[in-house]
Amino acid sequence: MELKKCLASSLMLTIAMLTTALGAFVGVNIGTDVSDLPSASKLVDILKANQITHVRLYDANAQFLRALSNSGIDVTVGVTNEEVLKIGESPSVAAAWVNKNVVAYLPSTNITAIAVGSEVLSTIPNVAPVLIPALNSIHKALVAANLHSRVKVSTPQSMDVIPKPFPPSTATFDSSWNSTMYQLLQFLKNTNSSYMLNAYPYYGYTKGDGLFPIEYALFKPLPSVKQIVDPNTLFHYNSMLDAMVDATYYSIDALHFSGIPVVVTETGWPWIGGANEPDATVENAETYNNNLLQRVLNDSGPPSQPNIPINTYIYELFNEDKRNGPISEKNWGIFYPNGSTVYPLSLSTSDSLTGNSASVFCVAKDGASTDKLEDGLNWACGQGQANCAALQPGKQCYLPNNLKSHASYAFNDYYQKSHGAGGTCDFNGTATTTTRDPSYGSCLYTGSSSSISGLTFPPTALGPSSPDHGASWNLQVSTLQYILSAIVVFVAMLVL
Repeated sequence: MELKKCLASSLMLTIAMLTTALGAFVGVNIGTDVSDLPSASKLVDILKANQITHVRLYDANAQFLRALSNSGIDVTVGVTNEEVLKIGESPSVAAAWVNKNVVAYLPSTNITAIAVGSEVLSTIPNVAPVLIPALNSIHKALVAANLHSRVKVSTPQSMDVIPKPFPPSTATFDSSWNSTMYQLLQFLKNTNSSYMLNAYPYYGYTKGDGLFPIEYALFKPLPSVKQIVDPNTLFHYNSMLDAMVDATYYSIDALHFSGIPVVVTETGWPWIGGANEPDATVENAETYNNNLLQRVLNDSGPPSQPNIPINTYIYELFNEDKRNGPISEKNWGIFYPNGSTVYPLSLSTSDSLTGNSASVFCVAKDGASTDKLEDGLNWACGQGQANCAALQPGKQCYLPNNLKSHASYAFNDYYQKSHGAGGTCDFNGTATTTTRDPSYGSCLYTGSSSSISGLTFPPTALGPSSPDHGASWNLQVSTLQYILSAIVVFVAMLVL
């Protein structure tokens, strides 16, 4: 028995390592309540032009699925809330749905997941009794088509199913849904699928009655006196999104499940709001989504699960102006239908700055607040993932040993590495860009023409911009997914 436990633990560690090796991704949701929705082929052109490699559809739109053929783009198709009831009541309806909307398009359209409904438990609770039967029937239909290893099944839930998400360590699912959630987690565990989470710090902040600062919702550095800490674990949370994801992991653990990764199927920030929605601004939306990109693409997880990346889908591609509700509800899009961006946003890593390709540097401003500089330095060397080794005593950039010099080095290292993914040179107003190389003596700033950097090959070099390379990359990912599935089955056999 001890040998089995040891082998199982080793294999689960291997799974974590392989999952991390695949790297995190940021995809985009595509809603269709748009007055001037572009054609399916134009839409795919927009995705390719911006090297978007993962999309989620809210239904199984036949035109989109055909247009996505041979694009190399990973596709999550959706079962609408209206369809869940019939599918949950009839396995034959589920089989027909899978044959029509999945089998018919594979393998040319790279369908990798099915999202069954959207926030069913919190929006249409009367359908909850057939939600798990719907998942099971769709999975069985995939098994019959021998696609269950390639196409995973789950159902997106909102944060509403976790009534008290902070502190994360004490979070649990709403007890009224315990039976359904237990069955859902058992299904996800058995099928090696992910828990789909719709997480919106925008609502967490605007409905939080001032409990948390807006910087926390926008991934901005927090001053030392405002650090968000879980009193039970002493984990520091640098963003509300991390706390939401961790609250979900702890809620899963409270029902005695583990090893189920959380994927964020929706998150974003509206850029226009009504008079009573002052936080829905272009500036906040740009800040949130660019910082989100930087956060996700560093391939780390939340404090309790640091080795499990937070794969994420931004809500959403276009404004859905035909939606009901407040003004903000219609203005989450990151692109206009003509393909231009609403605000500057880098959705790929192909233009990230590396080594001697940069001629713009990020340095601390003269006269900047000491407290803000210190907060910025701590954030850059911590959450910002800047390499601050050169600032240690005895190292090449330790002298002059003053805050402005150290902050400049850290700010610049962060900026050079993250600018291509949306990172900015601001640091709460304490930083500015310059074309003057701040290097001195043996202290060479990242991006200096004197620097020597290793070659990097961004993931998008194997992306959908080249159909052959895209197919090759997706084949590698699919192969690893099959390996992961086989390992999970083997682990289950060992434990049992």
